[in-house]
Amino acid sequence: MRFRSPSLPELHAFVAVVETGGFSKAALRLCVTQGAVSRSVLRLEARLGMALLERAASGVTATEAGKNYYTQVQPALSALESAVPAAAPANGSVLRVSAIPTLSMRWLVPRLPSLYEEHPGVQLLFQPYWKSDDMLRDDVDCWLIARTSAKNRWPRHIRATYIIGREIVPICHPSVASRIRACEDVLRFPLLYHSGYPGNWALWCASQGMDARRIKLVAGFDLAAGLVEGVVANMGIAVVQRCLVERELQEGKIVMPLAAGISTGRGYYLCVPRAQEDSPMTGLFRSWLLSQVAVAGSARRGRNSQ
Repeated sequence: MRFRSPSLPELHAFVAVVETGGFSKAALRLCVTQGAVSRSVLRLEARLGMALLERAASGVTATEAGKNYYTQVQPALSALESAVPAAAPANGSVLRVSAIPTLSMRWLVPRLPSLYEEHPGVQLLFQPYWKSDDMLRDDVDCWLIARTSAKNRWPRHIRATYIIGREIVPICHPSVASRIRACEDVLRFPLLYHSGYPGNWALWCASQGMDARRIKLVAGFDLAAGLVEGVVANMGIAVVQRCLVERELQEGKIVMPLAAGISTGRGYYLCVPRAQEDSPMTGLFRSWLLSQVAVAGSARRGRNSQ
């Protein structure tokens, strides 16, 4: 017997779009990418030979044919969902992540309670981080890693989504903040630097119209976490990603003496193999990461406007 009915992913995508009024909202509900929802609906329309949705700048609405089809398939989908035993295990609920340690411990982990509260069935399994990872491992579903330069390209088999961390800002110990009133004042202090990115100070100075030849680096750290601890210990001044010093700023252990952040063009990215980019779990994780960035940005803008 040849089945004529569409696939469940196609039907779920269509119903979610009708009920939420948009592809992006439907993607969030289904924990997949917006592209996956769009492709599923297009396949469904092609299979049925009719347009189900009207797409416009103001939003997405069902056509008359779409409304009729929705009334037929929605009860059937609800019945299928209700038939699943409550104790049935959730397939694919474990996401294996390899994350650069500094971002993981200083930005990601403090936010994980929010992820587990919003999605109780999700489990993250942190796999070892390899500095030179070709992202072909079969023990990892996605990577949170740093872009090594503003011009480097990701492997062709990877879809990379920028998350956070392009901006670097100067930080200092609270005891010296009053002595830094202009960018030039920074050069009177010992300058700490990340040994993997020694050019950050030159980049920052150039953005402020300062002569980089005046820079005198005094101590290097191979981890940003060590760089931050050096500033907390009042060893000198550093430029670091703002997202890595949220706790120390909030606790008053360090301060930003100048509103002079700049973009390095690098930052941290979520990298997913293209063969798995429509995976519900990676889609959910990507959406949650971006929502956390948006929430943090809104809170910071609110503080700055006060």
